[in-house]
Amino acid sequence: MMGESSISSDMIRGHLDAIILRVLSEGDNYGYEIIKAIAKNSDGQYELKEPSLYTSLKRLEAQKLISSYWGDETQGGRRKYYRLTGEGAEAYEKALAAWKVARALIDQLMERQE
Repeated sequence: MMGESSISSDMIRGHLDAIILRVLSEGDNYGYEIIKAIAKNSDGQYELKEPSLYTSLKRLEAQKLISSYWGDETQGGRRKYYRLTGEGAEAYEKALAAWKVARALIDQLMERQE
């Protein structure tokens, strides 16, 4: 039997791009801070692993939903920041709407009606 956490992780993985777009809809950000924001938004229930994050970021950038630029940090390593494009903002709104429809339908199909 799969644990609840592995099932929810699989479900989340399918929506990861949209979740990252949501974080970036609140402002430009870099990898480690995106991971921290997702952990915080999930009250620590979901921890995104770095390889998954960077796979998603690459895919989103290839789809022109985000763009990247190097920060001008003077201390320590330079950071690569990601920002939402206009198409990315639209894609996020579409994904959110689609999720709400799917969630309502799954609730209807899964829950016993009294």
